[in-house]
Amino acid sequence: MNKRNALVLVLLASLVLSACALRGASAPMAEVFPQLDSAMGGADVSRGAVGAPAEQLASYGGGPAGPATTVERMVVRNATLSLVVSDPRASVDEIAQMAQEMGGYVVTSNLYSSTFGVAAVVADQGSITIRVPVQRLDEAVSRIEEGATEVRTENVSGEDVTATYTDLASQLHNYQAAEEQLREILASATRTEDVILIFNQLTQVRGQIEMIQGQMRYYEESARLSAISVDLIPDIAEQPIQIAGWHPEGVAKDAIEDLIHGLQSLVNVLIRLGICGVPFLVIFGLPAWLVIRAIVRRRRAKKAAAEAPAQ
Repeated sequence: MNKRNALVLVLLASLVLSACALRGASAPMAEVFPQLDSAMGGADVSRGAVGAPAEQLASYGGGPAGPATTVERMVVRNATLSLVVSDPRASVDEIAQMAQEMGGYVVTSNLYSSTFGVAAVVADQGSITIRVPVQRLDEAVSRIEEGATEVRTENVSGEDVTATYTDLASQLHNYQAAEEQLREILASATRTEDVILIFNQLTQVRGQIEMIQGQMRYYEESARLSAISVDLIPDIAEQPIQIAGWHPEGVAKDAIEDLIHGLQSLVNVLIRLGICGVPFLVIFGLPAWLVIRAIVRRRRAKKAAAEAPAQ
């Protein structure tokens, strides 16, 4: 194999192959590795040695790409809100419509019924997560809060992922270069064992490339579209709790009224007795009293007569 192929295999070995993967190499492939120093000429092929192109990051900073040494920052901005609203179901629909108007979309949406208060009132409660362009994050948060009865919590966070993204871009560059050279070597390989070894290495490199590209797409999407998670609480859950409707001033008022009503009833009874009871006493009570008095006197007289002879 020529000197260029030896250089590519050395680069590949430093990036993706472990020592175990190299133990089964055929003799002609293994003979290439002693030429490492002369082929590489002391070049550094470690991860991150190749810088990420500035144009890959420029779009996330809002400006044109700068020189290779200047990289625009990539910041992921997200927000979480907890709101008290009069109608969670209607709020979910309004937030989803707003996301579409801003060029975003709904990630998740959830509505469920909950029981609130001692009265066991059943009401809807919900949550929704949307993504909107990062430039309109603050506008979206303000519009969502406008329809709320109360803003319980608001958290807007930002994470600088520039270093991570740049590192991924460097890895991708190296793996893609190694893949290209491996394909050239595979096309010119004649020995079966060499073809199998190169094909296995090529498969590993392609897997790493796809994984890195997926991670980079995730960061790109997260930096371009901010996530807003909203927890929607019905306002009935925030109403004050009354314990059995107890009000001390009302109880005192009721007691005074009961006292007055009792005194009124007593006076009414006395008035009725004075008007209706006295005539009955005169008509029936006086004769009865005279009869009883006469009987008592007669008994006393008999008793006195019986005791007189004894003296």
